[in-house]
Amino acid sequence: MPGAALRTAARIVQHARQPMALVWGTQYHVVCNAACRAMPGMAFNAAGDTVASAWPGVAGTLLPLLARAMAGEAGEVESGTDAEGAPCWNMAASPVLDDAGLAVGVFCTFARRLATDGVEERLRLLDAIGEATRVAVAPDAIMEAATRMLGEYLQVTRVAYADLEPDNDRFTIRHDWTAPGAASTVGVYSLDLFGPRARAAMRSGQTLRISDVDRELAPDEGAHMFNLIGVKAIICCPLVKAGKLVAMMAVHQDAARAWRDGELALVEAVVERCWAHIERVRAMATLRETDRRKSEFLAVLAHELRNPLAPIRNGIDMLRISAGNPATAARVRDMMERQVTHMAHLINDLLDVARVNNGKVVLQLERVDLRQMLANAVEANAAALAAAGHTIEVDMPDAPIAFDADPVRLAQVLGNLLSNAVKYTPPGGRLHLSGQRSGEMVEIRLADNGIGIPAEHLASVFDMFTQVSRNLERARGGLGIGLSLVQRLVELHGGTVAAASAGLGQGSTFTVRLPASVQPPGVAHAAVVDEAFAPRATAAAALRILVADDNVDAADTLCALLGASGYTTRVAYDGAEALAIAEQFLPQLALLDLGMPRMDGFETARRMRALPAFAGTMLVAVTGWGAEADRERSRAAGFDHHLLKPASMQQVQALIESMAQTPR
Repeated sequence: MPGAALRTAARIVQHARQPMALVWGTQYHVVCNAACRAMPGMAFNAAGDTVASAWPGVAGTLLPLLARAMAGEAGEVESGTDAEGAPCWNMAASPVLDDAGLAVGVFCTFARRLATDGVEERLRLLDAIGEATRVAVAPDAIMEAATRMLGEYLQVTRVAYADLEPDNDRFTIRHDWTAPGAASTVGVYSLDLFGPRARAAMRSGQTLRISDVDRELAPDEGAHMFNLIGVKAIICCPLVKAGKLVAMMAVHQDAARAWRDGELALVEAVVERCWAHIERVRAMATLRETDRRKSEFLAVLAHELRNPLAPIRNGIDMLRISAGNPATAARVRDMMERQVTHMAHLINDLLDVARVNNGKVVLQLERVDLRQMLANAVEANAAALAAAGHTIEVDMPDAPIAFDADPVRLAQVLGNLLSNAVKYTPPGGRLHLSGQRSGEMVEIRLADNGIGIPAEHLASVFDMFTQVSRNLERARGGLGIGLSLVQRLVELHGGTVAAASAGLGQGSTFTVRLPASVQPPGVAHAAVVDEAFAPRATAAAALRILVADDNVDAADTLCALLGASGYTTRVAYDGAEALAIAEQFLPQLALLDLGMPRMDGFETARRMRALPAFAGTMLVAVTGWGAEADRERSRAAGFDHHLLKPASMQQVQALIESMAQTPR
């Protein structure tokens, strides 16, 4: 087969799902795809390599059209016959042209013809089904109307619609229409029950047509199962999307029946339209539910962020009227610290979910001890447990159990689970935390005697924006993202997490299973997990510190805190101003916001690093952007450390101390 044009056409033919063929040469050599070779009524001879030998029964009809196409003239002809002698295929022939515009072959496509008898009635039926289901908002309503109208038109025993289960073997008949006296077949079945012929047809997307089950099938070829459900003749149309079987529609008759091609085509058209409509309805329902949950989440987020803002604002008023009372100031300070910590925790959870969903969290695996992780988790949540009056029983393993995990992320998982248990357990509740080795897995289980989870919500308890008990009296706030984050972090470790509950008021149990020693793909061991970069320090008795941030209040308050601690400070409100001040002030430590106007923090750092005077200056990025890509970018710009807002004075002080401990 010489020529690029013919080779390209041949590839198109071989990969097409609809019947196609390519003809070339004076002998009319032909290659066909599988769909073309299987066309009923065309009497294809698999041993033939020319049109005359491949289709001896219809070559006389095809050859004149092919000759005209080889001369450059496209055309169409009816060919093949159905059981009643009527044409059943249309063949369209188009010349394949080379780069010079000369015909070097013929590209043939075949389309099944509906018998002219009853075509208008079938088209009217399709329109009627479309109109009847046009405003349907539930899949069941679409299935009910489509199966009923098709069954009544064909005057059959039963019409069933089925979806494939995720294992792509079992299928569920969700709805069927039955004639009076016929039994329903709604239920779950395996494709294997219906024999190899039916299974192969469904998997390959070929419609199964059996006119007489007892004559055409042996008992072990599916006849036994068809007879069990009272089927003697069947049309079963599969729907394959992206190479995967997704749905089927079956028409059953309780007596042998010679199906017409038009009836076959009608069922195929109905299942295609029915599936497309059902998928649109399901997609819209999913979008509505997602939108509802997001709207609810935003309302809760606003509520949760307002909660700490209210006491902070009240604290400011208390400081204003207390006239410097030390006891009041101390009480207000402690309260503000608690509320700011709470807000930071909410925001960090949101950022973590976004990072995990975008694939930007990389685990830093270490060898950790299960007993130590459990003890640390209980210690970290001791104050919350005590405040709620809960008691917790911890079953530690007798011997150390070491396994690979990211200790920071695993602590986050355990902390979120404990926080969830504390929140949804009434005061004075009991919690039970245990850990053990189970085969090749490490199993951590947390049980409580709290408000429990309704059975209908167990499947969605880990979904984003879900808070099952939001409307219950004892629910105590939260964003509904904690458990979603738990599931994603556990899955990153190659593990699973499951929820169990006997129902409302019956408590809940969460079970985390992690690989005992197998390292999940795509992660690497890390000897140290550190939010900061490797420290670069400068020893100084009276440290000079530059603070730059376009948030004037943030810059001024941090500068005031540092000044009150005995450091010499300067403040700037954009990058250009920070660079100008730095050239005169020569800071030993510069705390730079990244999103400043005129010149951002990245460019400010790069210019400072380019000047010899700042070779010993520690540059610290202070920002709300904390993804790994943001850290890489700040490191590349010359920053030594990357702090997330709101950075505490303790974090800044720790950096200052590291400078003193590691002189240049």
